[in-house]
Formats: sequence, structure tokens, C-alpha cells
Amino acid sequence: MISTEMAVALRAAGLVWHPRSGDRFQLDEPEFEADIFTVSEMTIEPREYPTGRILSFNGTTEWALDSVALEDALWLPSEDQLRELLRGAFRALRRLPDTYEVEISLHQPAGPDAVLVFEHPAPADAYALAVLALLERLA
Repeated sequence: MISTEMAVALRAAGLVWHPRSGDRFQLDEPEFEADIFTVSEMTIEPREYPTGRILSFNGTTEWALDSVALEDALWLPSEDQLRELLRGAFRALRRLPDTYEVEISLHQPAGPDAVLVFEHPAPADAYALAVLALLERLA
């Protein structure tokens, strides 16, 4: 699973979350630091209102939560979601002895494509580093 630090970096880089069933997130509150929530139409669902998007907690008995604003939630994208964000730039995920390596290829207007490699002990964080590089390039 992606680290909180990488998720914060992705949000700061401009990655926008459009909640859907199965997405995981944390709340930006110290008392919820260790808790990970999952969007599910049965218990936590995204709702649109003229004032903004919220995450509504339906029938949640563990917490005194009715809803939270989307901006108060930190999306924890999965490996497949991060790979999807890389689109056609993704080339490979390799397992090395102590780390994972994600390779992407970025089109250069003049000259050959740039091949970039990102390493991290956690595969989701290696993907996140690649997404960060892609977001930086698009900015």
C-alpha cells in the first residue's frame, strides 16, 4: 500500500481524486492517523452537493462521523490506480533484491523518448514516484 507521505506528495503535486467504490483514504486528523477507510456504496459513499463533494458515512457505528469534506480526506491510490495514471508511459515493474523498480518512457518532441526509472522498497511508492515525475512534467 502507498505510504501516507507519498499520498501527500501526490496531492500536493495536483493529483485530483474522484472517489469510487473500493478507494482507500485516511482523514487529515491526528486522531484518525492510523485508520484507513474504504469507499463503499454500502457504508461510505461520495456525494455531490452545490457546496462541494463529501464522503458520507452511512450506518457507521464505530465513529461519530456523518460525513467529511473531500479536501479533509487523503486518497491512498492502489498500485493498479497508480499504474493507470501512468497510462502509455508505463513500461515495466521489476522486482530487484531489495527494492522495486518502475520504468516509464516519456515522449520528447525532438529526439528519442526519455526513459526514467524509479526505485523504492514498496512497489506502490515506486509507482507514486513515477506518477510524481509525470505530474511534474505536465505542470
